[in-house]
Amino acid sequence: MEQLFDTDALDTLTVSELSTRIGAVIRKGFGGPVWVEGEIHGLSRPASGHVYFDLVEPSATGRRQAASVPVVLWESDKHGVNQTLKQSGAGLRMTDGLAVRIRGTVSFYNAQSRVQLQMSAIDPAYTLGRMAAERDRLLQALAAEGLLDANARRPLPAVPLRVGLVTSDGSAACEDFLHELEASALGFRVSVVHARVQGNLAAATVASALRVAADQDVDVVALVRGGGSRSDLAAFDSELIARAIAHLPVPVLTGVGHETDDSVADAVAHTRYKTPTACAAGLVDHVRRWCTRRDDVWDGVVRRSTTLLDRHAARLDTTAGAVVRAGQGRLRRADQDLDRSTRRLVAAAPRPTRDAARRLDGLAARVAALDPARALARGWSLTRTADGRLVRSPADVGAGDRLVTRVAAGEIRSTVDA
Repeated sequence: MEQLFDTDALDTLTVSELSTRIGAVIRKGFGGPVWVEGEIHGLSRPASGHVYFDLVEPSATGRRQAASVPVVLWESDKHGVNQTLKQSGAGLRMTDGLAVRIRGTVSFYNAQSRVQLQMSAIDPAYTLGRMAAERDRLLQALAAEGLLDANARRPLPAVPLRVGLVTSDGSAACEDFLHELEASALGFRVSVVHARVQGNLAAATVASALRVAADQDVDVVALVRGGGSRSDLAAFDSELIARAIAHLPVPVLTGVGHETDDSVADAVAHTRYKTPTACAAGLVDHVRRWCTRRDDVWDGVVRRSTTLLDRHAARLDTTAGAVVRAGQGRLRRADQDLDRSTRRLVAAAPRPTRDAARRLDGLAARVAALDPARALARGWSLTRTADGRLVRSPADVGAGDRLVTRVAAGEIRSTVDA
């Protein structure tokens, strides 16, 4: 069979030989460690103690990565890197989405025939600078759009008892928040909306959970998370969460477990608290202040009402006393008038009585003079018919009429003959 290639002109390499040569070229080309910047994606910490991730360069549009290189941090180098992060004093920790500048050696991994970066060091100042710069850029953009204080302008209800809680359901932060409200015995009603609060998906899930919580007929939304490193809390500096808070129709209270710098979420929220417990305590204090003001108002109403009643009672007592005194005075004067009238009547009574007696005596004499008995005693008589009619003339009787004639000594009965 005719040969298609000149086998003597080119060396034939095994896969291992090819990989070894590629590795040698890479080592010679770089000549030693290099510093590389990018974002951590796909961070993995297996039981071996090594750390694996991809160092990604995002594209200008942010929709896809422009380049990526796999990174390995051997367990033997991990302690030194962690010490560097710890000594920075910023609480940094390698997490997904964190912008980093790392030092490493470019190598070729023969088993998988791929280029990788063997990490040996990290620059915390770079990460902090990028985080601060991105934070400042976002705050300036929000301020320019009028969103930085948009949520702060929303009035906090006087009695915000209906609370939407956005957090990792079942976490210590969630339990601390709920315990503080329950201990107050103020009748809070809490709707818990679960959200991932760490990692690449944290920003998107928190932003979505905020909107869900606000739709549940609540007075206020609380966004809480327990303590963590600066990088663990990086999601709370995200634009997604910041804009979600700014556009929410109800006040947002944050209680993220860090006490140094405020996150962007803190800056955009209505009120910022240091911890989940402090956030719940702030709500309790707000409601109790309203209760105190209510009690003070009622106490004032009672005091003013009591004062007014006392004043009117005093006036009534004064008026009643005056009425009693006036009545007593009038009664005394009336009694005095009656006494005087009685004395005048008593004094004037004898003279009219004597005059009346004299008139009575005169009348008695006249009556006695007209008494028929006295006329009969002088010899006069009175004749009446049987039916009692007085006979004054012969014409008053007729033949056969029976008559009764009364004289001083008695009666005479007779009959008319003619």
